[in-house]
Amino acid sequence: MSRAPREILIRPVITEETSRLQFNPGRIRKRHQGKEGEIQPQFVFQVSRGATKIEIKRAVEKMFEVHVSSVNTMNILGKDRRVGRSVGKRSDWKKAIVTLAKGEVIDVFEGV
Repeated sequence: MSRAPREILIRPVITEETSRLQFNPGRIRKRHQGKEGEIQPQFVFQVSRGATKIEIKRAVEKMFEVHVSSVNTMNILGKDRRVGRSVGKRSDWKKAIVTLAKGEVIDVFEGV
């Protein structure tokens, strides 16, 4: 059963590193490749924990009307947090790094 793209993609992850991956793809070199040249832009999203790579690819292509060349995923474990004597835990979540085809861009900061 297919889910709606908004159920799969929860939010974009915006940090210094993810901004660097989005806006300066030509300046970043992959350490272990040894090849010089332009690298495709990558975008990072928090996704549903049960989402597969194929579902994530289809959701990004449908929502942003771009072509996705690859999807890498990882499960992030929530950290333990303490407030006084109380101990709590942040939620576990899933991160997806989406690589787009050459020349494609997602405008994450629309209307900001």
